[in-house]
Amino acid sequence: MFFEQLLNGLVVGSMYALIALGFSLVFGVLNKLNFAHPELFMLSGFLTIAMVALGIPLAIASVLVCVAIGVAGLAVELVSFRKFAGRDGHITAALSSLAVGLVLIDGAQKYWGTEPISMPGASTLRIASVSAWGISISWLKIGTLIFTLVLMVVLHHMITRTRFGRNIRATADSPDAARLLGIDVKRVNQYTFLMASVLAAIAGIMLLLRTGYATTDVGFSLGLKALAILAIGGMGELRGAVLGGLLVGVLESMAFHFGLGRLSDVVVWILMIGVLLIRPAGLFGGGGIHKEIRA
Repeated sequence: MFFEQLLNGLVVGSMYALIALGFSLVFGVLNKLNFAHPELFMLSGFLTIAMVALGIPLAIASVLVCVAIGVAGLAVELVSFRKFAGRDGHITAALSSLAVGLVLIDGAQKYWGTEPISMPGASTLRIASVSAWGISISWLKIGTLIFTLVLMVVLHHMITRTRFGRNIRATADSPDAARLLGIDVKRVNQYTFLMASVLAAIAGIMLLLRTGYATTDVGFSLGLKALAILAIGGMGELRGAVLGGLLVGVLESMAFHFGLGRLSDVVVWILMIGVLLIRPAGLFGGGGIHKEIRA
């Protein structure tokens, strides 16, 4: 039972980490928060259900949803961030992205309604399992965890070992200096939003497969948790987003395991308050993407 709860915590935590990574990427490069990010996460679940209902295989539907959400992320960058690139544009960009998020919520509620929408065939995926050491483990959980961990390793390699990653770090350090070095800062910002949005789409599909339904209020609730995880790990810190997400997921599952399920939703806030009291800049300090990699 303990191992099963631990696995549940790691699966949920990996989903939290993906959402927080999207926040962290944008904040690390632009030093701005994208409040439309959680609603892209929410929208990915509905789009997946719509495509599966049309008879499109889940794997192909997932790829198409990632592409669609990636394009939507580029639209958010164009509408809410590109015109407010200066240091004095933080509040304007945040409010603009918040407005875009509210439009997405309202549009989803108008089209799909406010009640949860079930995905056809989701129960079959959740039932398939394997038994080991007297414990029944869902193949969906195992696959989700492995896929997410591999994705995080690939992302870390891309940020630390590729030319594109160097461009991201240079832009995060100083956009003006990056321009003098010949880096297309606008293109870097676009790719950053594209990556962050695809991560949100993957997390949304993961949640859909785990629960079997999509709902319009999930973006707000999990978006707040992701922001808290961002503060726990350190604003703009990619490793902080990953470890913070996994830590919160495991602690929530342990709360259920020890009969404290009613407290599971406040675990993230208790942890955030405790961490910030000891380390106001978060677990990994406030160095951002560029300092994190050099360390």
